[in-house]
Amino acid sequence: MTLIKSISGIRGTIGGNCGDALTPVDIVRFTAAYVKCLPIKGKKAKVVVGRDARISGSMVENLVCGTLVGCGADVVNIGMATTPTTELAVIGEKADGGIIITASHNPEQWNALKLLNSDGEFLSASQGAAVLDTATRDDFDFVEVRSLGKVTYKDYTDIHIDQVLSNPLVDREAIRNAHFKVVLDPINSVGALVMPKLLDKLGVECITINGEPDGRFAHNPEPLPANLVGLSQTVCCEHANLGISVDPDVDRLAFICEDGEPFGEEYTLVSVADYVLSHKKGPTCSNISSSRALRDVTEAHGCQYFTAAVGEVNVTTKMREVGAVIGGEGNGGVIFPELHYGRDALIGTALFLSNLAQKGLSASNLRKTYPDYFIAKKKISLSDPSEAEKIFEALKEKYASEKINTLDGVHIDFEAERKWVILRKSNTEPIIRIYAEAPARRQAEALADEVIAVAENI
Repeated sequence: MTLIKSISGIRGTIGGNCGDALTPVDIVRFTAAYVKCLPIKGKKAKVVVGRDARISGSMVENLVCGTLVGCGADVVNIGMATTPTTELAVIGEKADGGIIITASHNPEQWNALKLLNSDGEFLSASQGAAVLDTATRDDFDFVEVRSLGKVTYKDYTDIHIDQVLSNPLVDREAIRNAHFKVVLDPINSVGALVMPKLLDKLGVECITINGEPDGRFAHNPEPLPANLVGLSQTVCCEHANLGISVDPDVDRLAFICEDGEPFGEEYTLVSVADYVLSHKKGPTCSNISSSRALRDVTEAHGCQYFTAAVGEVNVTTKMREVGAVIGGEGNGGVIFPELHYGRDALIGTALFLSNLAQKGLSASNLRKTYPDYFIAKKKISLSDPSEAEKIFEALKEKYASEKINTLDGVHIDFEAERKWVILRKSNTEPIIRIYAEAPARRQAEALADEVIAVAENI
């Protein structure tokens, strides 16, 4: 597998001597480069480190913490913790940055270093580029023995949960009075340590499957319907009100309705936004590949919707710019800035349950209150990377009469028909990714096939 380097960190597969894997040498190199690039102005750096429950997590954690100490940085090791918990810990510790050891939704052989700034948010493009450049040049500063950093240990899980529970929009009384019974699938990672505790404090009965946090994922860990068949079956067998799925680092969230049908990953953010806007008016924001449903719901509340380029840091930047009260990504990533600027399945769950409890609806009936859209996902293989720009230009010319946005790839909005398509060049493969959305599945598929036909005729 290829070692993938980006502005937000590095990721790859663990094990063996393959030059493209994520090796211990890579881990040390990028950790040291990260410390070198922290804007600490001569003072001792303080860095928070957290990890998910992957099999390789302990090994990578030891390398990261050892390297930070060797570079003279003090480490606050919060152990097994969710990505949003680590982000909050950076803020709580007034640290200079943080490193999250997780490959998110990737399979168990993968791991990664996700790099945070002093606000507990992912690095900007310029900050990430500086780390990559420093690592490439092996430009590190290791300190003498009396200047070594130290490691302290702290658990931030309860702090995170308490911050969620204390938010005024989390209606603990309504949730408790609803007597919800849920099935949780934390996919053998840190969600198994965090989510049952949160649900218990909310007064929710929780049945957990795949709850051993050993990193041996029982199924593909991405929270997509095809991977949640076991969760759907258990919801039905247990006559539960809801199924809850989180990815291994608990920043993505998906729900299963009481009838075993998916609520829809895209609709996680839509439902939470609907709830937030019913109590607090303001702008919303999602990335340009997310469902139009968020825009529809936002405008129904008399508020303004904004788009951002794909990538969490792009969404949070736009949210700050426009003062969004809620935002995120259509992959089940809820960003609630009252808590922090990061995708967070804990606050997402609490707000969703508040919505469900206050409206007195089943999950399936709640889903029926939102506009229906369907997304088709396809791709075009490229023999030459330069083909992408030719395809983009041809599409802009063919659909010049439609609303075209080049913020991130080419996004074509067929406003009158309430459908859109976006083409984006992959950063990791020689392909163009195509997402098309429309009110009917066949319309979305047809639109995706239509742009593919245009591309193939070039």
